[in-house]
Amino acid sequence: MNIQDTEITLVNNQKYHTFAFNGQVPAPLIYADEGDDITVVVNNLTAMNHTIHWHGLFQKNNWKMDGVPGVTQEAIKPGESFTYHFKAEPAGTLWYHCHVNTNEHVDLRGMWGPLIIRPKHPTALEKTVTKDFILMLSEWDSKWADKPGSGGLPTDQPDYFTINGKSYPEVQPIRIKEGDVVRIRLIGTGDKVHSIHIHGHDFLIAFKDGQPLKSPIVADTVLIGPGERYDLIFKADNPGRWMVHDHIESHTVNGNQPMGGIMTVIEYEGIPNDPWYELGDHKFVPNFYYEESLKKGPGFYNADVFHGKVIE
Repeated sequence: MNIQDTEITLVNNQKYHTFAFNGQVPAPLIYADEGDDITVVVNNLTAMNHTIHWHGLFQKNNWKMDGVPGVTQEAIKPGESFTYHFKAEPAGTLWYHCHVNTNEHVDLRGMWGPLIIRPKHPTALEKTVTKDFILMLSEWDSKWADKPGSGGLPTDQPDYFTINGKSYPEVQPIRIKEGDVVRIRLIGTGDKVHSIHIHGHDFLIAFKDGQPLKSPIVADTVLIGPGERYDLIFKADNPGRWMVHDHIESHTVNGNQPMGGIMTVIEYEGIPNDPWYELGDHKFVPNFYYEESLKKGPGFYNADVFHGKVIE
């Protein structure tokens, strides 16, 4: 897996210089079965030091693979490579990210991706799931967009907020059909708390940080903090178009423009587009939530929808 200087577009003409894994934000999906042995070779093609921390893995008897510079390994210097070996445990929704200068590299440079580990013994509830989506939530300060090696300061004020590296209305809709059992895997990648609300449905908060809750909680809004993961499961029983958004209103802007940021739409199959529907004339691009990759089973998945422009 290559770390590359890559330009992405958050929304409209707001471009951002990232240190992207394989030239994409989010990074490739790593999908494994519980107990699998995984090897990842990382090549640093940027001018900065990096590592990868595998957030949520136990790393039993394997602490030198935890990816913390100066503690478990020496940072991967520019032009160098490092090979990670680890066992995929525990099962659940995990993620991976750089652990060098995380204030900048993670919060501002898109160095994060999903790590999903399929359990040997799934719960009865997750066995019912028919549609599976990954939503990685992040925030960006535009004043550092073209200044790699800067930013990530305590005084930073993010003014762009994204789902899987895109702000509304440049996101893709979540497409489902009546009768589906839908799983939404939320991953908080930045340093802000988000309050995610789904219109028209209650859901079960079924998993916290990859682990099943003994008593899932019925809710229509969930708070997710930095590094946290929540898996929400609900029955698609209310056909229509339904907003999904951050209820912290300052996170639903694109710069100084309202109706942006962390927002998307659940679209039920068979609901016709209205001429005024904001996403109605957008070209639908599948796999924006890695939903197509998750159908295929374990593997390593790049996604064209996330690719930026590699900066030579």
